[in-house]
Amino acid sequence: MPERLTSFKAYDIRGRIPDELNADLVYRIARAYAAFLRPRRVVVGHDIRLTSPELAGVVADALVASGVDVVEIGQCGTEGVYFATSHLGLDGGVMVTASHNPVDYNGLKLVREQAKPLSGDTGLADIERITLEGSFPTPARRGKRESLSILPAYVEHLMGYADASALRPYRIVTNAGNGGAGPVIDALEPRLPVRFVKLQHEPDGSFPNGVPNPLLPDKRQATSEAVLREKADLGIAWDGDFDRCFLFDEQGEFIEGYYIVGLLAFQALQRHPGARIVHDPRLTWNTIEIVREAGGVPVQSKSGHAFMKEVMRREDAAYGGEMSAHHFFREFSYCDSGMVPWLVVLEIMSRTGKALSQLVGERVRRYPASGEINRRVADPAAALARVEAEYAASALRIDKTDGIGVESERFRFNLRMSNTEPLVRLNVESRGDVELMRAKTAEVLAVLERE
Repeated sequence: MPERLTSFKAYDIRGRIPDELNADLVYRIARAYAAFLRPRRVVVGHDIRLTSPELAGVVADALVASGVDVVEIGQCGTEGVYFATSHLGLDGGVMVTASHNPVDYNGLKLVREQAKPLSGDTGLADIERITLEGSFPTPARRGKRESLSILPAYVEHLMGYADASALRPYRIVTNAGNGGAGPVIDALEPRLPVRFVKLQHEPDGSFPNGVPNPLLPDKRQATSEAVLREKADLGIAWDGDFDRCFLFDEQGEFIEGYYIVGLLAFQALQRHPGARIVHDPRLTWNTIEIVREAGGVPVQSKSGHAFMKEVMRREDAAYGGEMSAHHFFREFSYCDSGMVPWLVVLEIMSRTGKALSQLVGERVRRYPASGEINRRVADPAAALARVEAEYAASALRIDKTDGIGVESERFRFNLRMSNTEPLVRLNVESRGDVELMRAKTAEVLAVLERE
């Protein structure tokens, strides 16, 4: 057996089918999960990929063979497993998904009680070791299987984030990208006074329109054009397992997740005065200013959902947001949801009477940002060291929470290594100066390219 399994990543398990991940390996991983966690009842769900139902069945078989009772909730979003684990008071959950990876990939996201994530430093490494050893305890009994629909309870919970009676009759374009979001929209539709225009709505694991990942600019065009064509008030797009949602204003413009974090942080502080708000270190000035002006306490966390959730729980934060469109809510077991954010934004628009472009426009002007720029480099650690050396003398401060955060009076940037690829990721922002932001972006990239 190999010393490491390539499918084990920093926060989850994913790999190409069948060479990096297959039914046999998934069975052993699920046995190892049971051996490590020793749960009594576990929920199992799956996304819309063509291999997902079979692999979810393999997970359930392995858990039952380990003496674990299994609650099978079928096709859902990743947040469906989070919700079920917490709502049903279960000891853990397994979601079969590869999110926005290529069509021939699949994977597993593992949680323990209260939907707490299992990541590399909180159990995933142990599960990998047990999987490789292949020695699983013999249970005193076989587990039992039951099937359950959590959709009614989940929809009821979602409706708690927006007062339907206060919502205006907006026209909204939704683009599920043939992922899993469509059925949830259908279930919410009778509860909301809005009209949906649905694109790529039917779940289809063959992804006839390509794997949905609206972080990629070429995946935004269909939503943007539909907003303009339909004269819609809002556009929403999701990735495959819809744990992220992406918003478009009434002009069809894609709104960077950074500015949505600020908007949701402000709303959270209206509901929870004085609360702590967690943010990632990539782009920060806008969020910190909004939180402090609204009477809250900004708390910085390393990027990544496992780290964000850990800080959320430790600080009992009301809300946490990453610019990558992961949004975390205390009432949602401190987990990320792709459905809660747009419902909250809908209520903000309704109560203020402002369009989304008006709600974020001033913030975009005040803190223009580059968006995340990826560069492939031979030695990421050396690249970070080179950039740090270049700016160390002139910087007001350098933050090492995640990569390097270099701050000057009028601009700042964060440069960090990818957890899974030989890439570095750059984000730059300025104080109200678009040209300075662009110039500094080009300048840092030039330093990176000096290899």
